[in-house]
Amino acid sequence: MPDDFKSVCVVGLGYIGLPTAALIASRGLHVIGVDIDATIVETVNKGHIHIAEADLDGLVQKVVLSGSLVAQDKPAPADVFMVAVPTPLSAFKKPLLDHVFGAVQAIAPCLRRGSLVILESTCPVGTTEQVRDMLAKLRPDLVFPGEGTEPEAVDVAIAYCPERVLPGRILVELVQNDRCIGGITPACTVKARRFYERFVRGTCIETNARTAELVKLAENAFRDTNIAFANELSMISDHVGVDVWEVIDIANRHPRVNILKPGPGVGGHCIAVDPWFIVHAAPREARLIRTSREVNDRKAKYVFERARKLIRSHPDREVACLGLAFKANVDDQRESPALKIVEQLTETFGERIAVVEPYVDVLPKQLSQRGARKIELDDAIEQAGIFILLVDHDPFRKIDTLRRNDAIIYDTRGVWRA
Repeated sequence: MPDDFKSVCVVGLGYIGLPTAALIASRGLHVIGVDIDATIVETVNKGHIHIAEADLDGLVQKVVLSGSLVAQDKPAPADVFMVAVPTPLSAFKKPLLDHVFGAVQAIAPCLRRGSLVILESTCPVGTTEQVRDMLAKLRPDLVFPGEGTEPEAVDVAIAYCPERVLPGRILVELVQNDRCIGGITPACTVKARRFYERFVRGTCIETNARTAELVKLAENAFRDTNIAFANELSMISDHVGVDVWEVIDIANRHPRVNILKPGPGVGGHCIAVDPWFIVHAAPREARLIRTSREVNDRKAKYVFERARKLIRSHPDREVACLGLAFKANVDDQRESPALKIVEQLTETFGERIAVVEPYVDVLPKQLSQRGARKIELDDAIEQAGIFILLVDHDPFRKIDTLRRNDAIIYDTRGVWRA
């Protein structure tokens, strides 16, 4: 299996796939970006982007103009194939791998001897092996890695390498963060590591595919559990009439305590989803992980109930909900508790609900169709008598006490404590 990486096919041009494709293209490799959405393909080929991410627009424009990155709706032969497609949950919290297996079917005809296939999508443990088995059936003319197969006889290497980046810092963290490289065999791991070292400055840590799959899930389940403690503590504090922010500030002065800050729940494509992959795989064993997920989902319902009671008790006041994204200073609304809370408030109060979200131009249809309206921050400050702060965007942090005009405040992020 030669390691002469000259061309890469990235399947999925979303929040991870597009930055990854652009970064690799900037390192001198020819990259084919693939997406089934014709609008995304057209946008990228014009040198534009369809997501908000720091410095991504300039990089995409540069590599598209140079011819290093080309977008299309079908895979093409390449030295490396990277699968970075969504892996959502069903209504019953079961991982859905349709996009992954669809991508595998699409790349199978393009494989050739010496190809490297990398799965980056978050997946249940064992998925990389399923990908290997699927490709072996689709391409019986090629030899795939497995027990008893001599490394020199293998035609196609297969590995799992999960992304671990933060929206808003994706391009920086794709380069600087350590990477976990898990191959089907040690030879696959080495080949994948050599590829990632072309553009990653962080340490590329070698392991096997199953370990790498669980590493990704464990990282986000750990964060989810820590946030759940903070969110549960906030509900307890409300129940006993104590300021949770003061409790956390003082408790964190203990040299071995570091409680996170609570919020309206947990969102995003990772933390709100990945723990369920573990629960699905080991339902009897993953009791703490399940409980943490349930606590964080319950926090969003708790915030809605408190906001609903507040609004109903002041029928003469206009309401401004601040923020829809799942975290500060991004436009990403995937699994956002803020969005879910505003949806429920809009369903209950209709046109009384105004929304301030500086990172989007148009409200989601499920809000506008129910009567919610988007307003600018200055207008909200002038008009609203109730502020429900759901996302700690920087523009919201800068609103001092005097500018709030004695409005009633429900601050789920603790940024307006003064």
